Amino acid sequence: QVQLVESGGGLVQPGGSLTLTCVASGVPFSSSVMSWYRQAPGKERELVATISSSGIILNHANAVQGRFIISRNNANNTLWLQMNSLKPEDTAEYYCNMFSSGKDYWGQGTQVIVSS
Repeated sequence: QVQLVESGGGLVQPGGSLTLTCVASGVPFSSSVMSWYRQAPGKERELVATISSSGIILNHANAVQGRFIISRNNANNTLWLQMNSLKPEDTAEYYCNMFSSGKDYWGQGTQVIVSS
């Protein structure tokens, strides 16, 4: 059974940093495209960043370009999102996503609140 577990969210002041972690099990992580999504209150879920199975960064959303970086380690089935220079508008529930064999899999989410 596929399981994606996010962690690392919390409350941070504007300009601060957080690193989110996603640990995958039950699927061949190393062959899957991975992404981070986020959903702010009252907003649609949006793509933040995507990384290929081999670790090539495919996309960062314009709103996070230059501030966030997605990375992965296939040896331990782990995905990260390093978030720097955080802004209040980054406040959202952040979700780990796996695309494998034509299917999407989702974690339960971890909350990030950026506020002074």
